[in-house]
Order: sequence, then structure tokens, then C-alpha cells
Amino acid sequence: MRYRTLGCSGAVVSTQALGTMTFGAEADEATSFDLMDAFVEHGGTLVDTADVYSTGVSEEIIGRWLAKHPTEAKQVVLATKGRFPMGDGPNDLGLSRRHLRTALDDSLRRLGVEHIDLYQMHAWDAVTPLEETLRFLDDAVAAGKIGYYGFSNYLGWQLTKAVHVARAHGWAAPVTLQPQYNLLVRDIEHEVVPAALDAGIGLLPWSPLGGGWLTGKYQRDVAPQGASRLGENPQRGMEAWEARNADERTWQVVDAVREVADSAGATASQVALAWLAAQPAVTSVILGARSVEQLVDNLGAADLDLGDDALTRLTEVSAPRVDDYPYGTPGVEQRHRNLTGGR
Repeated sequence: MRYRTLGCSGAVVSTQALGTMTFGAEADEATSFDLMDAFVEHGGTLVDTADVYSTGVSEEIIGRWLAKHPTEAKQVVLATKGRFPMGDGPNDLGLSRRHLRTALDDSLRRLGVEHIDLYQMHAWDAVTPLEETLRFLDDAVAAGKIGYYGFSNYLGWQLTKAVHVARAHGWAAPVTLQPQYNLLVRDIEHEVVPAALDAGIGLLPWSPLGGGWLTGKYQRDVAPQGASRLGENPQRGMEAWEARNADERTWQVVDAVREVADSAGATASQVALAWLAAQPAVTSVILGARSVEQLVDNLGAADLDLGDDALTRLTEVSAPRVDDYPYGTPGVEQRHRNLTGGR
């Protein structure tokens, strides 16, 4: 395992994080404990959950594991999230002080801890004033309930605004952002990555294997079946089968990943994860697994050095296709024109 600082903070975390959305749903408690055991045994430290994962059950399972492993628990950097509904009342969601106070206390109780290392806002709230949210988070830091805070699923302008509002008021500033990011989904490179680099924000990418597409287990025009998320539901969310199967770029990327994996003596999953960990601003890649075997395979990416040629090939074949101003080639040329003259 390798380690990096958590964004612009001084905390050190493993370059791979254990995502626990499966805990209490696709992984029962015994399997979840096995996943935690394997992760920590391989040097993993950053464990990521959320209050809405299995409606609090994921946090409860982690809390029971922490209680049973007090020595190992000291090395765990614990991250959770709040924002989405945890009840039917009008104040049971959002980023208001009213909801976050309850959500944070409930997460602390379920996790069985007095302090959460990284508390993340699960998504933007267009109703609550940003100042209200940031002031609550600053108070939570001062109270010792959280060490740092970050965001998830924010746009570039939302991240930049939050950073500068916090700094203007002298409040604790965010240190991380969780976006969807992988070889098939790279649109955050237009605005989010530059915003993160500008502010020293560390990225914690979720869905690093594109919902299973980058594992190499799917075949062109052969609908998945059986024990996989996409096999169980081919129309599942952003990874839905038909649209991606019909997109030639999908298979160009998948084929390149497979070929690099063969050359490197690695699995396709390891190659996709190693590419992502090598990208600018990335602090730790969030691994989601339903079995110990999946997790151990993914953990093998931590020590995989792809080399410049393989990284370049994967970067080029997966390049975002938007080529209209202000993005793509026209936008890049315009933004760099000041280096050579012109307006």
C-alpha cells in the first residue's frame, strides 16, 4: 500500500479507500467484517461510508467492527457523509444546520465514536445558504466532532465558491471532493479537476471501475447475466448496458485496458485503478467490493506502476470527446494563447 496526505490536510491516508455502500445490502455483516479485515491487513486506512448506505446499517456494521478491533481501529481514517433523507420529515434531509446537527450526531452514535475524521456533504443543497453549511462544519471542527470536511458530487464552481467563502470568513476550509471518475467518465477534467488543483483539494473518486465495465468481464453485444450488478439489472443507472455497449468508445477503452493488463501481467481492474491513482489531484481511490476476492484483486493495483507508455495510451484512448468551445481543443488553445500572444 502507498500513502498520501488527505488533500491539503496533514492527515495521511492509503491511496486506496474501502467503500462500504455494499455493507448491509450486497454484503452481510460477516462478509463486511471480512472485507474490513482484508483491507486493514493490506495496509488500507481510509474507510468511507454514508448515513444513507443501507439506511444507517453500513455505519452500524463499521461501528461494531471498530469496537471488536480496538488496535486496528486506531489506524483507520473514518469518513462518512450526510445530506440525503434519513426520515420523512421536512428537516430530515439537506445541508441545513438543523439537519446536519442531527445527522452528524446520529452517525457518531451508529459508528460508536466521538470523532469522525472526514465528514462529507453528499451533494449540493440549492436551498440552504452555503454560509450556513460551512459555519456548521467549522463549528463541528472546533467542537472536536470532526477533523476535516469535504464534499461529494459538487461541480467546479460549487467547490470553488465553498473554498473561497470559507477562507473569507476564516472558517475551516474543505480538503476533499468525491466525484465519479474513471477511464469511461472523465468529464470532471473540464472544470472539477482544475478547481481541485487550484484549491489543493484531494479527489476521492467513486465508481473507479465504471460499474464493472473496466474489469474486462463484459463482452461486446453479449448482455451480462448472473452474479454482477449489471447482470442482475442491465438497465442499472449510469452504467446501463445498452447505451454503453452501443458506444464504440466503450470498447476501445476496454480493449486497451485488457491489452495493457496482459502486457503488465495484471488484471484489467488493477490497470484501470492504477491509471486513476496516477491522475492529478487524486488522493485515494474508493474501492467497492462484494467479496474478499474482488477486494484483494483491486488492492493489487496499489503497487502497480504502469509506466509512461501505458499511461499515455490509456489517457489518449479514453479522452473526453467534447470538442466544442470552451472545452476540447478550441478551449485548450484559447486558454494557452496568452503564452504565445493574441487574445
